[in-house]
Amino acid sequence: MTTDELRAAADGLVALHQRFAPLFGYQQAQNHARVYLTGLLLGEGRKSVEPIALRFGDGQVHALQKFLTLSPWDVQTVQEETQAVFAEELVPSTTAWPLGTVGVIDESGFAKKGTASVGVKRQWCGRLGKKENCQVGVFLVGVTPAGTALLDHQLYLPQEWARDRKRRRQTRVPTALRFQTKQQIALELWRRTRAVGQVSFDWLTFDEFYGRNGAFLAELEFVGQRYVGEVPVNTSVWPFDPTKEIPPYKGRGRRPRQAKRNAGCSVQEVVARLPADAWQTLQVRDGAVGPLVFEFARVRVWARRAKKPGPPVWLLVRRSLADKPELKYYLSNADEATALETLALVTSCRFRVEEFFEDSKGHLGMAHYEGRSWTTWHHHMSMVGLAHLLVTLTRQRLKKKRPS
Repeated sequence: MTTDELRAAADGLVALHQRFAPLFGYQQAQNHARVYLTGLLLGEGRKSVEPIALRFGDGQVHALQKFLTLSPWDVQTVQEETQAVFAEELVPSTTAWPLGTVGVIDESGFAKKGTASVGVKRQWCGRLGKKENCQVGVFLVGVTPAGTALLDHQLYLPQEWARDRKRRRQTRVPTALRFQTKQQIALELWRRTRAVGQVSFDWLTFDEFYGRNGAFLAELEFVGQRYVGEVPVNTSVWPFDPTKEIPPYKGRGRRPRQAKRNAGCSVQEVVARLPADAWQTLQVRDGAVGPLVFEFARVRVWARRAKKPGPPVWLLVRRSLADKPELKYYLSNADEATALETLALVTSCRFRVEEFFEDSKGHLGMAHYEGRSWTTWHHHMSMVGLAHLLVTLTRQRLKKKRPS
């Protein structure tokens, strides 16, 4: 994201703001929304409420803070309109793309001091690569060739927070909200987006934190949502159909109905048995210094769901071309006719979300919020998502204007 792109996006702010303004309610809140978006796009240094209000909002610090914390505008309504813009402006670019529309589920941590900010605790912070005192949000990002958009998001509320009525009241956590794991939140984001009906996903992809959860995968399989999800190296599968290879009945006790549990093996063991000709070298995208190329192989396996036989799935493995190659393992419920190249391309979409976080945290003030409440966090993230959408649409417009 360049300074010129941010300035060009600010030029287009009026048109996008006109579309979204009614969602913020009364005129004063609409004006605050414009000020806040302008600050996220053009502010220098820390993009928190005070510097934005002093530079772009006539010094109305308290009023702008109330817009984030107390103003009753609904985050979900703004996200639904964002989904509509995504469907209108970005999804059409998928017509010439073999993947269609891809949804990427990911989380991001926001380091915080103290214990008063909603959901904060010492927990894993992916951005820092270690446990740290932080908040963690779960995000659903839509990916197309023309760009990405934040379609939905939700803060993770740890169990101790979910049980603490006093801290919940102090930070404006909705009374109806109950504890949810991050995987349950991810499913909720996907369900909400699907229910709105503006965006449907041809593929869903995610890292191994979500891929290791059998209930999460089972839900996607139940509704027919195609996915390619990374899984841990020790993920257990059956290399054969366990419902057909049943031990013989010996005339005593219960009749065997499935293969013995110890008949399965890890995905690492399955891949170790693959012949050399199972691997194909594929380019997944253009990298910073040239084409990004990996070796891929796949084999049909049977998943384990709560230690019971699951459906047949693809086990996909990606191997780097380094002297000491790094391997990543994926499961996919794609049908048998799906090309290996397609599965490989889906795995590469994850980097688009890394770019989204890099742009949003590096240029749009995603981590600069200072409010402690549930409302503040979600209002801020929706405004950052809207600012990022504006930059994405600007990039698309500038690209179309360039001479071929």
